[in-house]
Amino acid sequence: MANTTRFEAKEGLDPRQVAVILQAVEAGDTAELTRLLEPMHAADVADLLEQISAEERRQLLAMWSGEIDGDILSEISDAIREEVIEALPPGVVAEAMRELDTDDVVDILEDLEEPAQEAILSTLDSADRLAVEQALAYPEYSAGRLMQREVVTAPEHWTVGEMIDHLRAAEWLPDQFYHVILVDPRMRPVSYVTLGRLLSSRRDVALKAIVEESFRTITATDPEADVAYLFNQYHLISCAVVDEHGRLVGVITIDDAMNVLDEEHQEDMLRLAGVDDESSVLDTAAETARRRLPWLMVNLVTASLSAVVISRFEATIEAIVVLAALMPIVASTGGIAGTQSLAVAVRALATRDLTASNARRVVWRELGAGLLNGLGLALVLGLAGTLLFGDWRLGVVLSSAMMVNQVVAALGGVLVPLSLNRMGLDPALASGTFVTTLTDVMGFFAFLGLATLVLL
Repeated sequence: MANTTRFEAKEGLDPRQVAVILQAVEAGDTAELTRLLEPMHAADVADLLEQISAEERRQLLAMWSGEIDGDILSEISDAIREEVIEALPPGVVAEAMRELDTDDVVDILEDLEEPAQEAILSTLDSADRLAVEQALAYPEYSAGRLMQREVVTAPEHWTVGEMIDHLRAAEWLPDQFYHVILVDPRMRPVSYVTLGRLLSSRRDVALKAIVEESFRTITATDPEADVAYLFNQYHLISCAVVDEHGRLVGVITIDDAMNVLDEEHQEDMLRLAGVDDESSVLDTAAETARRRLPWLMVNLVTASLSAVVISRFEATIEAIVVLAALMPIVASTGGIAGTQSLAVAVRALATRDLTASNARRVVWRELGAGLLNGLGLALVLGLAGTLLFGDWRLGVVLSSAMMVNQVVAALGGVLVPLSLNRMGLDPALASGTFVTTLTDVMGFFAFLGLATLVLL
C-alpha cells in the first residue's frame, strides 16, 4: 500500500507503477488491478493503455473493461482508440458515451470508421444522437465539430435572482460551463455573464448590467484555427457558436480551444520535419514507413539538384581536392540559418503576428540579420581557411560564399512560407524542403563558383 501511495503522489506514470500493474494483469488478479487503477486519473489510465503492448492492452481491458468510462475514452490517443472501443463490451461503450458532452462524443466518433460510428450512435438517446449527428454534419476541423450543444442561456432582461433560481431548479446542467449566455427572443446571443459575477452580485441586479466586454461569437462553419486564434488573442474562456442566421447553436470552451492550439503546434512541428501530421509513436513500423516514404522521395528529388550543381564543377574539385571537404560547411551552416528563420516565420504566420501589413519589415529584418550573421561567420571562416591552408584566396572564397548563403537562407526562410501562405497552402507543409534545397544549391553554387573564378 505504501508503494501505491508513493505512485499516486507523482505526476504522470511511474515506470515501476506500470510494472506492478502489468504483474497484476499477468497474474489475472482483478482485485489488485482495480486497487491499482481506481485511484488513477483518466489521463494516466489512457497513457498506460498507450504505453503497453497490444496484447497486454487486450488482457487489461478484458479484466477491467467495466471500469472504462467516458473520460478515459476521450483521453486515449486516436491511434488506438478504435482498437480499445472494439475490445470493450457494447454496454460499457454505450454507458461511457452517455457520460460525455456532445463535443467529446463527436471528438471520439470522427476518427472512427463508419460501422463503428453507427454502432455507438445507436446506443445514444434520440436527442443526444441528433445533436451528435448535427455536429458531424459540419465540415471537418470546423467550429461546429468542436462545440458542445449543452449551453446555459437566459433572456437578456432577467435579473441575477431569476437566473440563480433557474439554475437551482434545473434538472440537468453541463458538467462544465463558465458563462451564462444572454439571448434575444430569436435565440441570437448578445452577451454573456461569468459565473463569478453572477454569484457576487445582488439578486435585483439586471444580468445585462454585469456582462463581460470580452464577448465574441464564431460561426459554426469557421475553421478551428480561427477558434484557437480567437481564444488566444482575446483571452476567452468560452465562446458562443452561431449558425448562418446568427442563432445560438452551441458553445466552445477553453479546453477544446487549447487542444486545437496544441494540435496546430504539433502539426507544424511534424510538417516542418517532413513527417505526416497523423504520425504517432503508436504506429507500426509499416505505418511509419508508409507515412515517411513520400517525404523522403520528395527530398531525394530535391537533393538531386544539389548533385547536379556539384557535377558542374567537377573539374574545379579535381584540381583543388580540399574543396570537397570544405563545401559542406557553407551548405550546412546555411541550412541551419534557413531553418531558424523558417521556424520563426511559420510560427508567426500561425499566430497571425506575420501579416501583409508587416511582411516587408520582417523581410528587411531577416535580411539584416542574415548580413550580420554572414559577416561574423565569414570573418571566422575566412581567417581559419587562410591559416589552415596557407592561401588567403581560399579564405576569401569561403567567407564570400558564407556571406551569400547566409543572406539566401535568411530571405528564403521568410519568403518561402510567405509565398506558400499567399497561395493558400500550409506554409509548414513544404517550406522545410524548399528552404533546405535553396540553401544547399546556393551554398554549393556560390562556393564552387567563386572557387572556379578566384582559385583557378
